[in-house]
Amino acid sequence: MSIAHAGVLAIAIVCGVTLVAGALGLKLSRTTSDFYVAGRSVSAGWNASAIGGEYLSAASFLGIAGLVYALGADMLWFPVGYTVGYVVLLVLVAAPLRRSGAYTLPDFAEARLESRRVRALASLLVIGIGWLYLLPQFQGAGLALSTVTGAPPALGSLIVAVVVLANVTAGGMRSITLVQAMQYWLKLTAISIPAFVLLAMWWQSGAATPDVTADGADWAQALSGFGGREHPVYATYSTILALCFGTMGLPHVLVRFYTNPDGRAARRTTLVVVGLLALFYLFTPVYGVLGRVYLPTLPDGARADSVTLLLPSVIAPGLLGTVLSAVLAGGAFAAFLSTASGLTISVAGVIDQDFLARTIGRRAGGDVPRIRTFRLAAVVAVVVPYAASWLAVNTSLADTVGLAFAVAASTFCPLLVLGVWWRHLSVAGATAGLVTGGVLALTATTITVLGGPGSVGGGWLGALLAQPAAWTVPTAFLVAVLVSYATPGSVPVGTSRAMVRLHAPEDLRTAEPPRRTD
Repeated sequence: MSIAHAGVLAIAIVCGVTLVAGALGLKLSRTTSDFYVAGRSVSAGWNASAIGGEYLSAASFLGIAGLVYALGADMLWFPVGYTVGYVVLLVLVAAPLRRSGAYTLPDFAEARLESRRVRALASLLVIGIGWLYLLPQFQGAGLALSTVTGAPPALGSLIVAVVVLANVTAGGMRSITLVQAMQYWLKLTAISIPAFVLLAMWWQSGAATPDVTADGADWAQALSGFGGREHPVYATYSTILALCFGTMGLPHVLVRFYTNPDGRAARRTTLVVVGLLALFYLFTPVYGVLGRVYLPTLPDGARADSVTLLLPSVIAPGLLGTVLSAVLAGGAFAAFLSTASGLTISVAGVIDQDFLARTIGRRAGGDVPRIRTFRLAAVVAVVVPYAASWLAVNTSLADTVGLAFAVAASTFCPLLVLGVWWRHLSVAGATAGLVTGGVLALTATTITVLGGPGSVGGGWLGALLAQPAAWTVPTAFLVAVLVSYATPGSVPVGTSRAMVRLHAPEDLRTAEPPRRTD
């Protein structure tokens, strides 16, 4: 069996299992709550597996190895930041966000600030971040299919778009929860087994350690150049900041905490997620390091992101390499499908609630019209980034995802942290913070994605645009605070009530008053 045939078979199996799991969720999804938040009844362990499934995206499965292979040990800050982001989320917002009772981030924004204007801004940002994050999923799917089978990249993107739409429109969040929990363990298996096999073969062969002479010994030293870019210390810490604080602003991550039954379960979920992510990220750098040993030069036209898929056939030519390549291709497709599903759910929910529902109306009432408009919104949520994936993008998968984190950190992080912990946040302050952070981060992101980090030349300007979080996040916080102090009259009248709802334990808020016995 050729690598192409084995890859097609593995991808077909993953897609088939995904559709079957989604069909099971269809039988359980009947109400709007099922479609949006799985009835708020997902246990901590099950939800943590689902979060791990949707969070480990194209950037995690292929991008980290590609960055380590091409740019060196500095790139290990990416998995560190991806994981630490959940610690920040646990400490600052996980439980209060679940207690808010919201379905989406715009729901939270409106409930906390009692403002349709802030809700509208939050809706636009959710859609923008979601589409920016969906873009590398489609591109990664095209890259994986093309590398393993030689098929046109557009076909891989189309497969992911069709399967994701089928699952999301069939059963919503209830369906996707089953799919994503299964896909985490599938991805862990797919990334770990080939890693163990390839490491064992490397050990037995007595091959050399990674060759660093071609690019200098700095390749193996952290904080030595952050990918050969200028101002490496700034670039490193700006990236860490984006990853740590951007996690709490990712709409497909936050919506998961609405599916827990209470705030205590949300905290337990976050703790388990940290462990699951740390376990997965033990394996991805292995492929980048082994690539330096066995694949010092990529084939013509190949991207560094493809090194994970190319390695097995180089280290173990023959049947074993074919099987390992197929396993990795299937795992990569599971990554694209699960992340794209979570993003589609979050973006579709906002498009439905804030645009389609208000335009089309719900004349019939009840849950059925809501579900129909949700399904239409899901189509819109997928089609736009799928079409954009056809455009040529000069950044790697991990870099594109990192830019999405930078936008999320510059917008929703200030809104959530100040909204949860600072009662003086005003409507004007929240609006100014969202606009400032959004405009600055999106401008830098657009320039970087369309033209590449070097499109504006080197020096500080290129560094600031390529990794903007270090200056956009503090600016957004500062603007929100200063404007809030300057506009105390626009602090919502229900702030005290909202703060009690966010911070009071559920059992205290729902407990009945003691009865008199005398």
